[in-house]
Amino acid sequence: MSDFRQLLRKRIERQVLSISGLALGGIDFENPAGDPGLFGPESVTWRIHGDFSSMLCGGVSALLLQMLHPLALAGVWDHSTFREDMLGRLRRTSQFISGTTFAPTRDATALIEKVKFIHLHVTGTDAHGTPYAASDPDLLVWVHVAEAYSFLQSHLRYRNPSLSSTEQDRYYQEFARVAESLGAVNVPESVAAVEAYLQAMRPQLRCDERTQEVVRLLRNAPAPSRLAKPVGSLMIQAGIELLPGWAAEQLGISLSPVKRKTIRFGTRRIAGILRWAVRNGSWHRAMRRMGRLPF
Repeated sequence: MSDFRQLLRKRIERQVLSISGLALGGIDFENPAGDPGLFGPESVTWRIHGDFSSMLCGGVSALLLQMLHPLALAGVWDHSTFREDMLGRLRRTSQFISGTTFAPTRDATALIEKVKFIHLHVTGTDAHGTPYAASDPDLLVWVHVAEAYSFLQSHLRYRNPSLSSTEQDRYYQEFARVAESLGAVNVPESVAAVEAYLQAMRPQLRCDERTQEVVRLLRNAPAPSRLAKPVGSLMIQAGIELLPGWAAEQLGISLSPVKRKTIRFGTRRIAGILRWAVRNGSWHRAMRRMGRLPF
């Protein structure tokens, strides 16, 4: 590799890792050697969560889907600093997902216990006076399913559209472990169960002024640098475009067929570049811990 390409690769990687959970530090993904963590390198969860590009798009889609639930929206609105610190929220969420997926067992378990403790203090009432608690098992299921569904849809679109239905079911089965560790019960664990769950939840969902504010904030989210701004904007558009049709309609989002094709084409091109550039993400470090990567 030429010096210029090496310099470019490292510069892109620095930008990517600066918005990931790795920027927060505190977890050694490369030690102790041989510790598989909660899932291990043979899991479908490692494959899906190991691709930064599709996970970023899926994370945007997941947040918007989650915010259609009035109690999930109220908890974030009342107890999160996402409106003032969007990048900080992205890093913290990324650290939890990557840590519970790729970190050694002790660190993954510690992250879950930390979030369970935080959830105990996230309580209140929504805009209509309905009480909420982040530790509510039903609310935990909603937040988890919105994430798992969005991550999988993004993987199918931008990483591996040939992932078999058996592997898709296996992903839901594996990833449910994190939600159950947080206190969720009756987590749907197959493609069919997740689709049925989302349809059953639709009567409880709504879009109000605060939901629209979340959409506006996401569309105007900051980037780690001016050079990264166009890429970040495209990935956010890709996350919005991933939403199920009924969710986009409820949020008042309409994209023309031409716009959709443009977003997908651009995102696939950018994703390829990011995969070439990133050599030290959480997946890479965990694979080195398991003796699966030589560099």
